[in-house]
Amino acid sequence: MNYLKTAIDGVYIIEPKRFGDLRGYFMETFKLDEFHANVDPNVNFVQSNESMSTRGVLRGLHFQKGEFSQAKLVRVSQGAVLDVAVDIRKGSPTFGKYVAVELSQENGRQLFIPRHFAHGFVVLSDKAQFQYMVDNIYAPQSEATLRFDDPDVAVAWPIPASAMLLSDKDLVGMSLADVAKL
Repeated sequence: MNYLKTAIDGVYIIEPKRFGDLRGYFMETFKLDEFHANVDPNVNFVQSNESMSTRGVLRGLHFQKGEFSQAKLVRVSQGAVLDVAVDIRKGSPTFGKYVAVELSQENGRQLFIPRHFAHGFVVLSDKAQFQYMVDNIYAPQSEATLRFDDPDVAVAWPIPASAMLLSDKDLVGMSLADVAKL
């Protein structure tokens, strides 16, 4: 696998190697020893999740506060999304900045997002099957949402907000200024 640093410290694009022939392809999507050697030796994933969404669905920008913060390793096994990680680490020189990467079945890319980041994605294909591993349990009392359209973050979503489908929770996320006060 190739482990590519991004413009934000701690966020990595991971490119698995595919081996294909007439039958299709095979690829390893995760190897703990390689991950520890190339990304973070202290991350140990405890749960794997999956969602299925249709074109225009935006999920996020979600995070868990405090001791329940989660690191994530995300990928798409069907379709395509624009995946976004926003730095909300207090005192970080890149606070409020984001990394956006297209993840798709075609490119096989994954994104590692450390703890204390808000995370979300918008579906670019007719359907997208999205998979992610987390290093901490889900704690509903610690869950929060950064507004997907916060002007201080200014994510360049490739789909207009009028064409997006969001949950009620995602429509009323916090501003970056409010996240900074947590």
